Amino acid sequence: MTSPPAGAGRATALTWNLLDRRPADIPIAAGAADRITPAWAYGGADGAGVRVCLVDSGVEPGHPMIGELASNHAVVLRGEQAAVVPVAAEDVCGHGTACAGIVRRLAPRCELHSVRILGEHGSGSGQALLAGLGWAIDQGFDVINLSLSTSRPQFNQGLRELADLAYFRRSVIVASAHNARIESFPWRFSSVVSVGSHAEDDSGLVLYNPVPPVEFFARGQAVPVAGLNGTTTRNTGNSFAAPHVTGLSALILAKHPDLTTFELKTVLYLTAANVRGA
Repeated sequence: MTSPPAGAGRATALTWNLLDRRPADIPIAAGAADRITPAWAYGGADGAGVRVCLVDSGVEPGHPMIGELASNHAVVLRGEQAAVVPVAAEDVCGHGTACAGIVRRLAPRCELHSVRILGEHGSGSGQALLAGLGWAIDQGFDVINLSLSTSRPQFNQGLRELADLAYFRRSVIVASAHNARIESFPWRFSSVVSVGSHAEDDSGLVLYNPVPPVEFFARGQAVPVAGLNGTTTRNTGNSFAAPHVTGLSALILAKHPDLTTFELKTVLYLTAANVRGA
């Protein structure tokens, strides 16, 4: 796995001294839960200043629903070695373009980056997933969208270590749950924001799930998405629920850039429709 120098995102070196962060500096103070509303969390935000990376199949350049991409990379496997290299913008199967369009629709001014790990039929290797995710974390992206997972247990530990590293560095991983009721990763890790889909026709509706391991539900049924060759289509699955939460996370971080991943999850929970309406 390659380890390029960290980028200029919010992620910083670990701080072990609690005194380095005074109570007055904590964005969500104790007792403030009743004041955390959607208006406070993301009202008026457009994602400006937030760096989002899609680890997927690439993104089609110039798509009218997506616009400009800040960077395009791909994982290249050479035997047992994996390298992440700059490439021309391209989507080999359409999955990444669909996810990117959802993020862009919700957070139009976020900075979108792409690292391609999937092939023409939407398949990929655990080795490529580890390399692509590790690279994205090293770059310090604010939010990393993973609309994919692996069920192969040999990659479990490596993914867990990367998910924890991202959590500690304040790179938020938003990961889609598997569409089938099987155990796969990294969405099952508590250090990521895990997302399944609801069937409501409302792209702004996010629901909290009180029964683990999936934490949140977002729109994932017949979702209007960007298709290849500049088209628009509709797709269904948890893959398309996750970028709704990625886009929402980008809005929240645009207004509150100092939130930790734990604090961001708290805001997502407190602003979920079935929590704030309770």
